[in-house]
Amino acid sequence: MERTLILIKPDGMQRGLGGAILARLERRGLKIVGLKLLRMDEALARRHYAIHDGKPFFSGLVRYITSSPIIAAALEGRMAVEAARKTIGATDPAKAEAGTIRADFGMDIGRNLVHGSDSAENAEKEIALFFSPDEIVSYERATDPWITES
Repeated sequence: MERTLILIKPDGMQRGLGGAILARLERRGLKIVGLKLLRMDEALARRHYAIHDGKPFFSGLVRYITSSPIIAAALEGRMAVEAARKTIGATDPAKAEAGTIRADFGMDIGRNLVHGSDSAENAEKEIALFFSPDEIVSYERATDPWITES
């Protein structure tokens, strides 16, 4: 099983889309194994977006992501990174495939609702920024109490 990090950004939260976004990812078959509502501070924002440090939009990105509460979610499933990214859609909502989160709800490239890890390696690093190991749960041994074996 693979894990990925999803951040529901300030525009998604301000528009009340957090539940709808998580529901789409769950319907895709991904399981929530970590979930937090938080206000990202500047230090965490700079660590999370370090790859963009030095680019012209970096300061604005840090100001934006720290401007409002966000949801951080660790999701687990088969090929979780790819499944989440296909469900989210292209970074620019105008170019996102119909039926994706960004195509259906996104406003523009700067307000595209959600961040999703771009690789399994980055997902592992990103999840560690937002969750300690004891904050991640596992479904491995979960059973359905309504199903009994004969």
